Amino acid sequence: MRELALNILDIVENSVSAGSSIIEIDISVKDNMLTISIKDNGCGISSDMLKNITDPFVTSRTTRKVGMGIPLFKMASENSGGDFSIKSTKGVGTVVTATFVVDNIDRPPLGNIASTFSGLVYMNSDIRYILKYNNNGKSFVVDTKEIEDNLDGIPINEYEVVKFIEDMIKENMLESGGIL
Repeated sequence: MRELALNILDIVENSVSAGSSIIEIDISVKDNMLTISIKDNGCGISSDMLKNITDPFVTSRTTRKVGMGIPLFKMASENSGGDFSIKSTKGVGTVVTATFVVDNIDRPPLGNIASTFSGLVYMNSDIRYILKYNNNGKSFVVDTKEIEDNLDGIPINEYEVVKFIEDMIKENMLESGGIL
């Protein structure tokens, strides 16, 4: 994938398919390391499946015999001098974490996190999404539950609300030190 936002989108789509009601996306930059963590409270992954989860020919999908999202995310992190891990407990949820060396020439750009996040909210408005962004100590949090609590019954996936969320994330990312 050309940008990490697409990897995040793919992993979050897995979380949605796993029946998650809360999905946290944590993006942090510190000491030349970019860490991306996606945590959900979905159905979790069995230990047998978890052992081979980074093999592109292992997938839980029935529509095709390959699953490239997790293996590509792992490869991108390792190619940029980083690391990858996935932890899951059946019935509890899953945490996928990838690290990247920020100034490594092989690190894909972060991409458009604002559009990715707002698109997720638009498509799956019944899920609580939490975005945590920290760039060397400058941080912000976007929590869809907090936004919904202030909407007075207006649906969170209404165009104007989704556009507000997207613009708010862009503005906060710039104020937090820019977009990688």
